[in-house]
Amino acid sequence: MKSALLTGIRKIEFREVPAPRIKKDTDVLLKVSLVGICGSDMHYYLYNHVGNEAIRYPWVVGHECLASVEEIGKKVTRVKPGDVIVIDPALACSECDQCRKGRPNTCLNLVFLGYPGQGEGCLSEYIVVPEMNCHFWKQSVPLEQAIMAEPISIGIYALKLLNNPEAKKIGIFGSGPIGLSVALVARQAGIKSIYMTDKINERLEAARRSGAIWAGNPDKSDIVEEIRAREPLLLDAVFECCGDQAAIDQAIEVLRPGGKLLIIGIPVAARISFDINKLRRKEISIQNVRRQSNCFQAALDLVGSSKLDLNFMITHKFHFEKIREAFELLAGYRDGVIKAVIQIP
Repeated sequence: MKSALLTGIRKIEFREVPAPRIKKDTDVLLKVSLVGICGSDMHYYLYNHVGNEAIRYPWVVGHECLASVEEIGKKVTRVKPGDVIVIDPALACSECDQCRKGRPNTCLNLVFLGYPGQGEGCLSEYIVVPEMNCHFWKQSVPLEQAIMAEPISIGIYALKLLNNPEAKKIGIFGSGPIGLSVALVARQAGIKSIYMTDKINERLEAARRSGAIWAGNPDKSDIVEEIRAREPLLLDAVFECCGDQAAIDQAIEVLRPGGKLLIIGIPVAARISFDINKLRRKEISIQNVRRQSNCFQAALDLVGSSKLDLNFMITHKFHFEKIREAFELLAGYRDGVIKAVIQIP
């Protein structure tokens, strides 16, 4: 089969590799159709690592995936050949301490597709995953929207971790696919006062389309003063979705006393810092968001319900052979790109 492998910084090669085979009776062999490129994929492409987790070349990335069932193991009962499937890329063991506590996202034996040293990603013609990670896609909305289930699931999980039904005013700093997903889910949850930031004009427009009542560029204006002028009592929560130290500092400035900072973005650097005096005086809570936990089916249902307008987020589609062009487009944030999708014929 044909596979797209990272072979170095900003290097992708197509290679013919052996097709994967079913090894366990609960395995499913899938023919990959669509793969969305995520921000973490771009980290590997540009820097070779996310935090301190580096890939060993060659390596296949990609975890937002739509596929069809090609073959099933002997004990597979839920899916059959021909079914259209959306893959939950987090393969949890279901047996460790974290899984038993309902935390599959921090599974001690987690295999995440495209993650260094765990599971190879989806940018290949075929892939094998357990039946439990296969979710039906029968909805009438366009097929490419199915790959948005994974980022939308992160938005659902982040709102769950906010755990504050009284929160009415929030900030979302970073208006890429994850930030926009948080905004869309927040609107569905009834939050109307949403303030968003980004350094790219097209993404600010997307932020407004996703429900932001105000969107600003931190390179062009003092967003802290802009938000304070509109919300003198400040914000109940800020979702940091860009992995940027400056955004974290700005979030602390605009949070009210007792507010909550939720960190979703992945910084390039291994360390970030906080002004402890401001955190302490305001008694701000900090919540890290590790992907999602038990929210994938809810995300699929929401995406398939047509309650969300996701067309504006999927801005570019590329044939498998043009994959390097897709990564370079995203690397330069060119042509108003938000989400690029790879089509594997």
